[in-house]
Amino acid sequence: MFRGKKYKDSSKLIDRSIQYEVSDAMALVVKAAPAKFDETVEIHIKLGVDSRHADQQVRGAIVLPNGTGKTRKVLVFAKDAKLDEALAAGADYAGGMELVEKITKENWFDFDVVVATPDMMGIVGRLGKVLGPKGLMPSPKAGTVTPNVTAAVHEIKAGKIEYRLDKTNIIHCPIGKVSFGPEKLQQNFDALVGAVVKAKPAAAKGQYIRSCVIASTMGPGIKVSTAKY
Repeated sequence: MFRGKKYKDSSKLIDRSIQYEVSDAMALVVKAAPAKFDETVEIHIKLGVDSRHADQQVRGAIVLPNGTGKTRKVLVFAKDAKLDEALAAGADYAGGMELVEKITKENWFDFDVVVATPDMMGIVGRLGKVLGPKGLMPSPKAGTVTPNVTAAVHEIKAGKIEYRLDKTNIIHCPIGKVSFGPEKLQQNFDALVGAVVKAKPAAAKGQYIRSCVIASTMGPGIKVSTAKY
C-alpha cells in the first residue's frame, strides 16, 4: 500500500511495539496528524465478544463532553404536533410517508442520523433494508426511537454518537477533531470507553477490551493502554 511522505514522517513519531498511556496517545495523535485540514480522530476498540450472539451485542449511545466537531444532519419521522416539535428543536428534515418515498425512489440520503417517534416505526420499518446496512435505522437502545423528539435532536446536535459492534467485533467511533487538542480528546475518549465498559454483556467471558487504537483521518494508528478501564 502506497504511503505518502507526510504519513511516513508521522509514523516515525510512533513506536508501534508499545501501548501508550491515554494522555500520551492523545498528544501523539495531534502531533502526528499530517493533513492541512482539521482531521477527525477515530477510536477503534476490539472487544472479546462474539457479535453473532444476541446476548453478546454491545450497542448504545453517549453524548461526548466536547461534541464531535461535526454538525450532523438529523431526519425525524413524526406527525402532527411532534412534527412541529422536531423542526423547532433543530431537525434538518421532518415528515412521514413522503420522506420514506423520497429515500426509496430517489435514493436520498442527505442526513446523518434518523429519529422516529414510536407510532411511526410501522412505516419506518419499510426502510429497514436500506437504512440498516448504513447503520441509520432508529433504535430504542440508541435513543433514536423516542416520543421526546426535542431531547433527541438536541442531544444529537450536541455531539451524541452511537457505538455498535461491526462483524469483526470492533467498535469504530469519532471522538473529535485534531483541533480539540489532547485534553478535550481525552475527555471524549474517557467518556466513550467508560460507556463501552458499562455496556459489557453478562455473557462476555475473558478479557473484554482486547485492543484499542486511535488515529486521525490521514495519520497512523496509535495503540492505547486500556488497563485502567
